[in-house]
Amino acid sequence: MTTFQDSDVQDAAASLRAGMVDELREEGAITSEPVAAAIAAVPRHLFAPGQPLEAAYAAQGIVVAKRGPDGRALSVMSAAHLQAVMLEQAEIEPGMSVLEVGSGGYNAALIQEIVGPNGKVTTVDIDPDITDRARACLAAAGYGAVGVVLGDAEAGVPDRAPYDRIIVTAGAWDVPPAWIAQLSQRGRLVVPLRVRDVTRSVAFDRAGEGLVSRGYCLARFVPVRGQGAHDERKVVLRDGVWLETDDPDLRFEVPALASALDTPAELCWSGAAWDLPDELELFITVNLPRVARLCATQQLIDQGIIAPAATMGVTALIGDDSFAYRTRRPNEATGGFESGVIAHGPQAGALAEQYADLLRTWALNHRRRGAAVFRYLPAGAAPASLSEGTVAKRHGVVAVSWP
Repeated sequence: MTTFQDSDVQDAAASLRAGMVDELREEGAITSEPVAAAIAAVPRHLFAPGQPLEAAYAAQGIVVAKRGPDGRALSVMSAAHLQAVMLEQAEIEPGMSVLEVGSGGYNAALIQEIVGPNGKVTTVDIDPDITDRARACLAAAGYGAVGVVLGDAEAGVPDRAPYDRIIVTAGAWDVPPAWIAQLSQRGRLVVPLRVRDVTRSVAFDRAGEGLVSRGYCLARFVPVRGQGAHDERKVVLRDGVWLETDDPDLRFEVPALASALDTPAELCWSGAAWDLPDELELFITVNLPRVARLCATQQLIDQGIIAPAATMGVTALIGDDSFAYRTRRPNEATGGFESGVIAHGPQAGALAEQYADLLRTWALNHRRRGAAVFRYLPAGAAPASLSEGTVAKRHGVVAVSWP
């Protein structure tokens, strides 16, 4: 759509773009021709000004569009791999009206390619620096028809509703009522939804007053800002060991849990296989009653105070004065590795066995990929009491089940 003055840059970009499409096909991120054609057409480097061409066309690379005063990324152009996967989840068709939440520009251009001249694309962001950047990049790349709106995504963009698809490109802790209300009756919402610090990009279709998933995948995004923002808490047990949670109702007896670290560790081996770690993490995180992520510095891990599982954070079952978390060991009888539990504190044995029972349940009944079903029920349709696998949110509840 754009004429480039520097033919060498144009040729190099086209070659890198074709290579990126091939790589994304091989990785399974691209599975349809419309998505492949869109990624092959849109000049990604024009949405990454100042970056080398190789960086712009790295399938797993991100480009930071803005950082906060503390250096944290506030807005990024996501990896092409993840963008392709989410577009495949959305199953966009020509002529559709699509709302994108989070304006980087590039993803909106991809969507415009897919919906074609008879479709309509709207992208919204709360940050004027980001919307200004998106407008400039879209214009430079020849996608000026995309509607760029400055606003809080919590309210959606009602003036351009309804939408056949809403694609959220920021990490969301909840589903605002506006997103459901602005979906067409056969609409689909693709959203990186955080449930107890575990994020999955979920493709939701309408189901009565709520939503039901048609699939999900791993995803990691900078969090939504504005009214939909939801900070997680960090609870320090001692220097180098802490708990993280996004559950506002979870309370910790910090002195008792800190003292538990001084008690000998109890080990409980489940006899169950340790594999498909992302699916296993989702299952145990949703089904354990009181969970947080246990994290530790490498120094304390090297000292043997906390096991290596906590290096990047591990799902921990929290009691009043004890806690338990998952570990593993080599075991050919279980296919390579065996799941186990490490526990500390006066109730260590009971917590470890409770955790291990859930690991066995996973291995026996649910050890496969993509088996979970997410349901979202807005407040008016949510049950009065929460059952197992159901997590309360601000505007409703998320229920995750394994049929």
